[in-house]
Amino acid sequence: MKTCNVILSILIVASAGVLMGVALAPHKGEDTRKKIADMEKKYADSIKEKFDETLDDIAKKFHQVKDDIVEFAYQANDKAEKIKKRK
Repeated sequence: MKTCNVILSILIVASAGVLMGVALAPHKGEDTRKKIADMEKKYADSIKEKFDETLDDIAKKFHQVKDDIVEFAYQANDKAEKIKKRK
């Protein structure tokens, strides 16, 4: 019973908040929805751009590490050949 009262109270307060927000909103709903859509696009574009930059950075680092490993392998192979020739 207590849980039901708490849930009912939360729903009433939330509904009142929504009604007050709509009643006191400075702009028409259409204007507000357009602003929200514009902000969403702006932030989505920004996040996509940052994500792409991060992927590019990761790709560059991956290729650098790959090149370093290949270079290390060549040097290790050269040293191994020199050691073989000494014996």
